[in-house]
Amino acid sequence: MTALKDHPITKRWPPVREDVIQLYAFPTPNGVKVSIALEEMGLDYDPHLVTLADADVKSPEFLSLNPNNKIPAIIDPNGPNGETVALWESGAILIYLAEKTGQLMPTEGAAKYNVQKWLMFQMGGLGPMFGQIGFFVKFAGSQIEDPRPRERYINEGKRLLNVLEGALDGNDWIAGDYSIADIAIAPWLRALNFYGAKDMVGWNDLKNVPDYLDRFLERPAVQVGLNTPKRPE
Repeated sequence: MTALKDHPITKRWPPVREDVIQLYAFPTPNGVKVSIALEEMGLDYDPHLVTLADADVKSPEFLSLNPNNKIPAIIDPNGPNGETVALWESGAILIYLAEKTGQLMPTEGAAKYNVQKWLMFQMGGLGPMFGQIGFFVKFAGSQIEDPRPRERYINEGKRLLNVLEGALDGNDWIAGDYSIADIAIAPWLRALNFYGAKDMVGWNDLKNVPDYLDRFLERPAVQVGLNTPKRPE
């Protein structure tokens, strides 16, 4: 593994401190998962703003870290056995950070896999489906006249929200104690407001899910992580 000081990405985004985790992200639902986790875990890190423009995510420097040209990504110069660890995919990063610190995910037993189950629920369902809702409601897909694509994703979004609604009945957090699963799920719930899609997916018919999001947003580490790295002025 290339040491941090020799990694090509540092030519474009130089570290402020070479001995701490380097975060390359933008404050999207996927991006803030990692900044929130880092804040919750009390880990030192340098945040680097990588915009969603091709000039950033498709630059040779960023592609040297993530050939999939998506944020977030990290480099940890203090990985297992002193190795430098470079990671992308937000779910993989959350698991890595939880295992590194022993925080926000049980270290063994069924409870550990319960957290990972709900993390994968977000990675494979909630995130992709809500992202498509955003595309067809707020972005370029809103210009498509055929209503079927939008209806497909809105209906799936409703279904997924009702899965959460049931799982949260009588529970403050999705997998027992507050965990990386909540850090993955809640930012995507928040995105529905940005997309202007809350009414479409029946948000006001839910009780447990809105209360859950409110609890999440009240956490001090979440409030910091939601704005890290800071958006350009």
